[in-house]
Amino acid sequence: MDRSEQGLLRTPTVPEEGEDVAATLSATETLSEEEQEELRRELAKVEEEIQTLSQVLAAKEKHLAEIKRKLGISSLQELKQNIAKGWQDVTATSAYKKTSETLSQAGQKASAALSSVGSVITRKLEDVKLQAFSHSFRNSPTFKSFEEKVENLK
Repeated sequence: MDRSEQGLLRTPTVPEEGEDVAATLSATETLSEEEQEELRRELAKVEEEIQTLSQVLAAKEKHLAEIKRKLGISSLQELKQNIAKGWQDVTATSAYKKTSETLSQAGQKASAALSSVGSVITRKLEDVKLQAFSHSFRNSPTFKSFEEKVENLK
């Protein structure tokens, strides 16, 4: 099968990084003048189509902006909606749900541990307070006077 039967528009291989670019360039040298001219025309046509599509897209974006302006939809409102939608999408994922559940359990365990530590500290402080009160009460003049009276009764 000769080249004209294979078609002019076969996809040439693009060299990967590190491949010999010179070997790929030699492929263009084997194309006839007619084949090269046909490819140049197609290249120009594709570039023109891309330009047209870019212009159509720009016109559509302008029309979209005008419709939004007429509806009173501002960029800030769009941003808020996008953020809300994004957050909703994130919270719907299984990874978020698993993480949330794990953090909730960890928070409950930490809360219980801190509550337990708080109870122990409270009891110790009450013991210290009671001992301090007892010590200061025994050294008070009223208690000493009472203690002397009890000893005198003995």
